[in-house]
Amino acid sequence: MLEARQLSFHFSPDAPLFDSVSLTLNAGQWAGLSGDSGAGKSTLGKLLAGYLAPFEGEVSLDGKALPKSGVQPVQWLPQSPELAVNPRWRVGKILREAWTPSNAQCQTFGVQPSWLSRFPQSLSGGELQRVCVLRALAPEVRFLIADEISTMLDPITQLELWQALKREAEQRQLGVLVISHDSSLLERLCPQRLHLSGGQLNPW
Repeated sequence: MLEARQLSFHFSPDAPLFDSVSLTLNAGQWAGLSGDSGAGKSTLGKLLAGYLAPFEGEVSLDGKALPKSGVQPVQWLPQSPELAVNPRWRVGKILREAWTPSNAQCQTFGVQPSWLSRFPQSLSGGELQRVCVLRALAPEVRFLIADEISTMLDPITQLELWQALKREAEQRQLGVLVISHDSSLLERLCPQRLHLSGGQLNPW
């Protein structure tokens, strides 16, 4: 179980982004998170994955603090995949930084063998996002924070990516938090949906 208790975060002392936010994500659960631009959705996602530390409150995995080293069991996937990779590394090395997926696993996410010897800037946004999603699925990973990962993709690529991720999550009982402005996407994917607004997290 991934649990956030009473999280507070602010970029300046007199302007809290949110205060006393709590949520729980169980193994195999899909939850959606919506909210206006600037409400703090991505920040909350980074807190859940350990990329940021809260000013108050705590994030725990099965009652313990997130690990400080190694492949992290909670992975945050950003909207812009080019920001998540080293542009000087070839795609094969980018994948192997976390784990070495099989040929079948690469095929599931549409990652072509020819891409492995290329640099990330030579791939399209949709191709690179497939690589980043696959990289985030190392065996140690138990929860994914998918932060607008299909916003910039064409409809066919969106469908293929979510279908592949849904199958993988069901097989491994991964918990997934889907952050998106697209309410119809959240309704299709997530039985539980939350809305972050005015510093508060509420069901919708």
